[in-house]
Amino acid sequence: MIPIMRTETASTDATAPPSLSCHGVPLDASPGSFGFLRASADVAGDPGALRERMAEDGYLYLPGLLDREAVRETRMRALEILAGDGLMDDSYPLEGGVLRPGADVPYRPRVFQKLPELNQVLYSGAMMAFFRNFLGGEVLHFDYTWFRSKGRGPGTLPHCDIVYMGRGTRRLFTAWTPYGDLSLEQGGLMILENSHRQGQRLRRYLERDVDAYCTNRPPNKQTPDGKGFDGALSQNAATLREHLGGRWLSAEYRMGDVLIFTMGTVHAGLDNQTDRIRLSSDSRYQLASEPADERWIGENPIAHGPNAKKGLIC
Repeated sequence: MIPIMRTETASTDATAPPSLSCHGVPLDASPGSFGFLRASADVAGDPGALRERMAEDGYLYLPGLLDREAVRETRMRALEILAGDGLMDDSYPLEGGVLRPGADVPYRPRVFQKLPELNQVLYSGAMMAFFRNFLGGEVLHFDYTWFRSKGRGPGTLPHCDIVYMGRGTRRLFTAWTPYGDLSLEQGGLMILENSHRQGQRLRRYLERDVDAYCTNRPPNKQTPDGKGFDGALSQNAATLREHLGGRWLSAEYRMGDVLIFTMGTVHAGLDNQTDRIRLSSDSRYQLASEPADERWIGENPIAHGPNAKKGLIC
């Protein structure tokens, strides 16, 4: 059963702040360059309409898909772990997520991904019911969960997920889930409008694999193009938008919201301009009947690294 979701979207009343950036690069926040995600709550119970909307937009923005209190419980558990590491400012209530001045928050997904609260949100209940409805069959989720705790500083560079997890089915979807109410200044995910339609222009990029290397080249030139490749499509979100067209789209997310998108949808993270931590997760879903990327499946997924390397003749 698909829960009743919020139908309002940030595009109704929200306006972009005077300054937005991605990885330190200022973004044009004018209406022709930046906009707000279209909510798909109106078609959430109709799998055919959902697939049409995904094909049209390259994403599904689902306000209120998840139980807000369950998401909040996950947030509080994560904040307790971070507070135990001395990262939170204890002069403020913990739930506010205010970081200690100068705190450097490391990326440690394996610390969080076995949390019962997190797994309950992502791999049971409304999330799994949604994907069974959307995909039309039994669902397999990746066992590896990307859980991010981000303080003040640069967001994620523009990229597509296929370069990180393209060894299984291409009919794989990312669900980005915020664990907190996020203003645009605090950052959040943004989608490059119509970028999922740019497959031909981005063909060489979309065919790459961050763990592939050339067996017939010396160690310092072993990636397929002879350069180090971390998966980023561009170092500059502003010029990428100008090159590919469309607008950057985001929202003022609330706990319970989910943003789902394809492996070929260009996305990036807005910079966090505040002293409050941004908590979010990336989880992946596909039909159980289709092949899965072995890097992200199992009790202890190998992820990226030496065991994930794949040699090619270049």
